[in-house]
Amino acid sequence: MIFPGLFISRNFSKRFPFFWSSGKCGNFSMTILFILLVLNPQTSFSYTVLAGDESTQEKPYNPQRLRWVAGVHVAGFTGSMLLLNEAWYKDHPRSSFHFHDDLLDWKQMDKGGHIISAYHLSRFSHYSFRWAGLNNRQSAIWGSISGNLFLATIEILDGFSEEWGASWSDFAANITGSASFYFQQVYWQEQKITWKYSFSRSGLEEYRPDLLGSNLPENMLKDYNGITYWLSFNLHSLLNQPESIPPWLNISAGYGAYGMLGSISNPASHNGEPLPHVDRYRSFYLAPDIDYSRIKSHSEVLQTIFTALNFIKFPAPALEYNQVQGFRFHWIFF
Repeated sequence: MIFPGLFISRNFSKRFPFFWSSGKCGNFSMTILFILLVLNPQTSFSYTVLAGDESTQEKPYNPQRLRWVAGVHVAGFTGSMLLLNEAWYKDHPRSSFHFHDDLLDWKQMDKGGHIISAYHLSRFSHYSFRWAGLNNRQSAIWGSISGNLFLATIEILDGFSEEWGASWSDFAANITGSASFYFQQVYWQEQKITWKYSFSRSGLEEYRPDLLGSNLPENMLKDYNGITYWLSFNLHSLLNQPESIPPWLNISAGYGAYGMLGSISNPASHNGEPLPHVDRYRSFYLAPDIDYSRIKSHSEVLQTIFTALNFIKFPAPALEYNQVQGFRFHWIFF
């Protein structure tokens, strides 16, 4: 489901630094999510499962497919953990298992990364089990367990690292993401409310490229100042499918933060150079959105692309409220 350990090298972290987050390996899960969604290997079940109507179409149980799906899950899980250990934990001192409270870091933006990762990893794992012929409830259970187990294992590895420690708030965020997928899929048999991600460059990355990233791929994963997390509500489905509302039309509520040159507070200088004073504040957004998975296409390739991209917020006009500037309107916000 992800990448096998075949691709691990001793210099992996130097060759691909954007895999590792600004504080610890919290954004490793976001990186894996990007890889899974962009390079999804299970495209053969795309039209019937990814079309968005998989909950109403029972497929015959296929033991061979289930063994294949289970094998890919195990290989992906094992390879990812080996990769993570080789590229991150291997060169850091170990300790006995302990917890570290990071709830106040980054104005909780890193928790949004955990939630959205757990949600979409559970979603795609669910699709794979549906393709193997498990029913909607079984697939939702195993998909949610799979997504949460993967992220929980990363937290446990953190717990044995002397420099960091496991985080109860990370565990809670992981469970929130998986649970938000599971309960919708079981009780509604569809995803009426979707977690989404968007990014635009903050302009602060130039002051702390070591922390916020030195290029666009790194910035998209590490610079929380430019990231916005969204809850996207499908109006057609939530309002009992009125004909006047297109099935793909959503309204999204977003959360972001700005001014963070450090996790909890901003340092006065970095590498001997003074840093500018920047106000740290939270932002809240309201904007229209599109549920790509509800755009019907007769093309299997297009349907797969639409559904795979459904973790990205559609650029649109947005109303913002933040703690410094008050209300602001953006003609296009991404």
